[in-house]
Parts: sequence; C-alpha cells; structure tokens
Amino acid sequence: MADPGACPGVGAGIDPEHELADRVGMAMVRLNKMHAQVSHQMAKQGMDKSAFVLLATLSGLGECRSSALAEAVLSDPSTVSRQVAGLVKDGLVERRADPADGRASVLAVTGAGRELIFERRRMRNEALEQVFANWSDEEFKGFADLFERFVQDYERTIPALLTDRGTGTRAGGEDQ
Repeated sequence: MADPGACPGVGAGIDPEHELADRVGMAMVRLNKMHAQVSHQMAKQGMDKSAFVLLATLSGLGECRSSALAEAVLSDPSTVSRQVAGLVKDGLVERRADPADGRASVLAVTGAGRELIFERRRMRNEALEQVFANWSDEEFKGFADLFERFVQDYERTIPALLTDRGTGTRAGGEDQ
C-alpha cells in the first residue's frame, strides 16, 4: 500500500473498489507534472515538446505529407503546418516534391533531425536506466511489458471516455 502521507487526501472518500484506479490516477498526475518539467527544460534548450513529437513521429512514418503527419499526431493540420515550418527553418525537416504528385510536397527528416532524435533518445534512455538501476532485469522487463499494455489500452479507450464525459458538472455544482 502506498504511503497515505505522500499525497494528502488521496484515498479519502474513495470506495475500496476504486482504490487501485485512484492510485494509478494519482501516479499519472505526478508523472505528468514531472513530464511538464522535462518539457519546460527542453523548451529552454530550444526544442518545443510538440515540435519534437512531430519530428520523432515523422521519423517513424518516413516521408509523408503534412496532412498525414497531422493525422498521426491527432492534431489540426494548420497547427502542424506552423510547427513544421519551424522544423524546416531549423534544418531538421525538409520539404520535397511528392513523387506521386509533383504539385504537392512531402516532409522528410534531415540528417540533423535524425541526430537530434538520436541524442534525445539517448538522454532519455540514460535517465530511465538510472530510474531502474535498482530493479532486477525481470522487474524492468515486466514493468515495460505492462506499461506498454497500459498505454495501448489507454490510447484505445481514451477517445470514448472523452466523448462520454464531454458533459457534466463542474466543481461547485455548476453545469458545464
């Protein structure tokens, strides 16, 4: 059982059948706060988190149109277009003529973009290795397997949850 003093109010008023979900939810809140700190530090070093997500996604997709990249990151095409313009300006992405339709263009990660992705992943992996330094290989692998499963299930479930919970009551009892 988690230390109740670690986060005052956690578990208060929670039905026992929801305790585990509450613990996971509160851990996600803490993880999101830490992730926001990392994102802030990345921005101070000149790389916005959302721009890096685009760069890494494009790297995984390979050459593609801006609209396909927007769809892959579940973002508005105009927003992606603005962010891509910055990546092009920084020399991390280049526009090329679409081989299927010369009137259109496709996006591709440049060598500098690939180097940046490699370096950021190296830094992330080194940090995670420090986090898991006292875990056995079996514990680390088990967590990685379960965490990947959690993220996949969450990713699959969240759109319906957002749609189902689009209306409700705000704190203080006001209808939204």
